[in-house]
Amino acid sequence: MFDTFKKYGWFFKLRWKSYTFGVVALIICAILQVLNPIIIGTIIDHFIAGTLNWEILLFFVSLILVFSLVMYALRYGWRMALFGNSTLIESLLRNRLFTFFTRMDAEFYQKYRTGDLMAHATNDLAAIRFVAADGVLTLTDALSLGGITLFSMFVFIDWKLTLFSILPLPILIIVSTYLGKMIHARYRGALQAFSSMNNHVQESVTGIKVLKTFGEEKEDFVAFKEETQKVVDKNQRVYKLKAALSPSIEIIMGLTYVIALLVGGNYVQTGRISIGDLVAFISYIGMMQWPLLAVGGLINTLERGSAAYDRVENLLAYTPSIVETTNAYDQSLDGDIDFAIQSFTYPDDVHPALTNISFQLEKGKMLGVVGRTGSGKSTLYKLLLRDYDQYDGAISYNNINIKDYALESLKKGIAIVPQENFLFSTTIRENIRFGNPTLSQEEVEKYAILANIHEDILEFPEGYDTKVGERGVSLSGGQKQRIAIARALAVEPECLILDDSLSAVDAQTEETILSLLKQERRHKTTIISAHRISSIMHADEIIVMKKGKMSERGTHQQLIGINGWYNDMYQKQQLEKKLDGEGM
Repeated sequence: MFDTFKKYGWFFKLRWKSYTFGVVALIICAILQVLNPIIIGTIIDHFIAGTLNWEILLFFVSLILVFSLVMYALRYGWRMALFGNSTLIESLLRNRLFTFFTRMDAEFYQKYRTGDLMAHATNDLAAIRFVAADGVLTLTDALSLGGITLFSMFVFIDWKLTLFSILPLPILIIVSTYLGKMIHARYRGALQAFSSMNNHVQESVTGIKVLKTFGEEKEDFVAFKEETQKVVDKNQRVYKLKAALSPSIEIIMGLTYVIALLVGGNYVQTGRISIGDLVAFISYIGMMQWPLLAVGGLINTLERGSAAYDRVENLLAYTPSIVETTNAYDQSLDGDIDFAIQSFTYPDDVHPALTNISFQLEKGKMLGVVGRTGSGKSTLYKLLLRDYDQYDGAISYNNINIKDYALESLKKGIAIVPQENFLFSTTIRENIRFGNPTLSQEEVEKYAILANIHEDILEFPEGYDTKVGERGVSLSGGQKQRIAIARALAVEPECLILDDSLSAVDAQTEETILSLLKQERRHKTTIISAHRISSIMHADEIIVMKKGKMSERGTHQQLIGINGWYNDMYQKQQLEKKLDGEGM
């Protein structure tokens, strides 16, 4: 049980002053609290002896009142100290987790689900917070109040009576230790079940349109009920063990009261103790009930916090595969790109995703990449962006291996507009200048014009102040793509990657955007992949991907002359274009 506090040792050292104050305040409160039974016993003895008068009564009542006021002030102080610290550790760990999430690579997010990560950042941190406050509070209060009460029973009442009365207590220690181990194991299962349920909620809310489109609301609800029931079942298993603690304590307290009354009554008859002493002793046993009951709550809090802390620590112990080298090049990207990959295989996969890919892209040139779905186009960009480093070969920028660049330099130098565009639930203006917050309105409009979205924005009632909703839900697919392109252009990247990011716009809009980009980025590198040949036909060089390999390579005219897959696809798309025109 106390191993849990060892895990929090770093935080206790950090906040030792406030914790010391809180603990000392709790101990003083316990001391003042155990004095009340002595005062009451003294009043009773005075009454029985016939020596009680108003002066004596007023003195003792005033003393109790003073003790109460002091305890009120101290209780306010330790609450501020302990609960303030618990909020602080939750804040520190939440910031640490968020920073950790922002630094993780693609492999990490393939391994962990979003709902599970959210559970770590919410439910687990709440359990950790309880240990930093309630755990320390309960332990200190139980030990101080219990210890001082026992001391008072030994010293101020009768040591033999105290020994007889506490004989059942070792049974409680054995039971608590056994149940604590079982509770810890079951709490881990309960936390994992909550993570699974949380992930289900996240996926269902995110994919609600798909659920409604396929009419799967009822089926998804049934699946969610099953997940919820698992959480209930797992927690009920914990509660069954927790429920066993209270009866154990009640039985032991009952035995203690019986022993105290039998032995204490005999001692009163023999004159060993007075009736006031027996009343005070019974009051002390009542005070001992709280520390004993607190043991159950303490075990519950500590085991839950320990399980949660282990989950968070195990997550933070994850070592990313993308690591910045020592003395990395912290300079802007500039120059040619040399791509030479002999083989790359995704983690947990057996078949290579890329094989023998080699090309050079000169600064200021445009490269087109085309191929069927799953041919390896997006994988090229993932390696260029260092989403994965485990490959045979090398990728260089200006004759420097990209693994030797500082990660920040790569992020600033390469911008990508992916197939799935993510917009933040803020205004269009803030989305465009997301990577460059200092942009003026004039500059924002410049990049919107380049992405051919400016006129669309002006048609909205609130213009650039229009809020796009979660993930850009209020916009069409083409509008989201063009805002994403404007956002990428706003950081002025040395290398711009458009990964099938014009699929939702019509041919005329696509031609306008590409024409503007070719003029604007004539001195910078651009890579475009697409399913439509029209998107890449004006590139300086075109690569055709097939099953992770380069099957064709050349300019548009050269590839047309080969009569391969590229020519077949081009002729097919031209025919479709003519048929669409005739249909109109």
